[in-house]
Amino acid sequence: MSLFSSIFGSSEDLNVSTSKINWIPLTFMGQLDEIIAFSKDKPVFIFKHSTRCSISRFALKQFENEFDTTNNVDAYFLDLLEYRDISNAIASRFNVYHQSPQLVLIKEGKAAYDVSHDAINAEELKGKL
Repeated sequence: MSLFSSIFGSSEDLNVSTSKINWIPLTFMGQLDEIIAFSKDKPVFIFKHSTRCSISRFALKQFENEFDTTNNVDAYFLDLLEYRDISNAIASRFNVYHQSPQLVLIKEGKAAYDVSHDAINAEELKGKL
């Protein structure tokens, strides 16, 4: 394994999950309506990830190591390269500037918090829930 892979992980590592997060794949536009509806009862967040970006992979791995969904929150995972139209709709519907990687917390149908890149922090998110 190269030094780069040991730091950032490899694309093969994405298939082996040790995450404590019960990710819900965000794969169709109608799920955004569901997210808005669900967020009225409990917080929901979306993690937008670029599968070709080492920074995004690093942010995802770091976040997964520090967060678990026992925090009464639904966690949606968006492969933004595969579903760029959904990523664009998130930016528009929730009035957030598109970033990658990006974490968007939805409460009461609105973006309550959004961060990107190295500002993605599990402890900070827990404080916002």
